[in-house]
Parts: sequence; C-alpha cells; structure tokens
Amino acid sequence: MIKAVILGAMVAMGGAGSASAEGHEGFVNLADYIPGIVVETRYAGHKNFMGRPIAGYLAAKSLMSQEGADALTAVQKDLQPMGYTLMVFDSYRPQRAVDDFMAWVKDSADTKNKASYYPNISKDQLVPQGYIAEKSGHTRGSTIDLTIAKVGENGKVVELDMGSPWDFFGPISHALNTDIPEDAQKNRALLRGLMLKHGFKPYEAEWWHFSLADEPYPDTYFDFVVE
Repeated sequence: MIKAVILGAMVAMGGAGSASAEGHEGFVNLADYIPGIVVETRYAGHKNFMGRPIAGYLAAKSLMSQEGADALTAVQKDLQPMGYTLMVFDSYRPQRAVDDFMAWVKDSADTKNKASYYPNISKDQLVPQGYIAEKSGHTRGSTIDLTIAKVGENGKVVELDMGSPWDFFGPISHALNTDIPEDAQKNRALLRGLMLKHGFKPYEAEWWHFSLADEPYPDTYFDFVVE
C-alpha cells in the first residue's frame, strides 16, 4: 500500500562525491551527493510538530557526514532497481535546534499541533518517553530520519505506507509495532533491513530514525546552521 502526497520536495540529480557542504569539512549535501534521493527538510518549514521553522534551519537542505552519506548511497542503490527511492525528512541538526525543541517542551501553552503529532501523549511526557532529547545523535551528523518513496514522471512523490507519519509520537511509531497493516509492516522491514545491511542502527521508538553505527564524530555536537 502506498500513500500519495504532492510535496515541495527536492529530487537529487547529482552524482556521489560531488557535493561537499560549503564551509563544513567532512559534511556533504545529500541532495547533490546521492542521485535520485528526495529531500524534504521539514524542520525548515511549518510541517512539523512545532508548526514553524526550527532554529538553525535557514534553508531546506539536508547535510550529513560523508561517511553517513556513503552508507546511505549504498541503500539508495539497493532501492532503485525496485523502483523506489529514499526520502529524507531530517539529517544533521544544529544543537540550537535541539535547544529550540527543549524550550518548546517547557512552554505548556503551545499545543497547537498536538492533534497531528502527539494526540495521546501529554507534552510533558515527550522527553521522558524518549521522543525528544536534550542531546541528539542528529547533531553529531550521522543520524537520519527517512522513509521510502516513489517519484512519478510528473514529479509527484509517493511515500510508502509505514503505518504512521514521520514524527508521530506514540507506540504506533515504534519500529516493530505489529498493530499496523501487514503492508506497512513489510515496508518498515524493507527500510530497516537495508539500513542495517549498510551499517546503520535503528532507534526502536521511531521507525524512521537511524544512526551510522561507526559514526565519525561520536562525541561532537555541532551547531553550525543549515544554510
């Protein structure tokens, strides 16, 4: 089962090895680096749990360590013969964005997107239950949020049904949850299997979240802006 969505997404046309992130040695721009990948950096816009652009995202770009991008390229190569492509929602995340998340968590009055992203969890439980953290692997540059999609000839992006949307905070988003349709379970298993095959480890509370097992900057939390 697939879910059709028309998105302002960016489909990569470049080739691997040609896309260093300007001014940030060791990082690359995924849209230029991985042929065919679809990038929709949702924290740069309003389609996210806070409903506004997040601090540190000045452009809808997706940056990642070159080591992470190389591993992701291998995943993309496995998907393409199936007629699929990777679709990225978030990768490198500045520490100031994580700080923005934490400030939002403390603002009990701001619950405008509760119905769409965390309808069954009180806002003050998002940190204790592991959906938001003061320190994020994304900030180290080798963690990524993504799904599998198709891109039609007209540029229409079609996400595979994963049983819950990206950044939906609740048990239905747990990677191995079986209370979702069989097709969605198979789609999650496809994504998970390919990411594991190419050196990523999953985060069990979020089916879309993976980190490079052998990350190059395991102790560094970067804070340069995405621009």
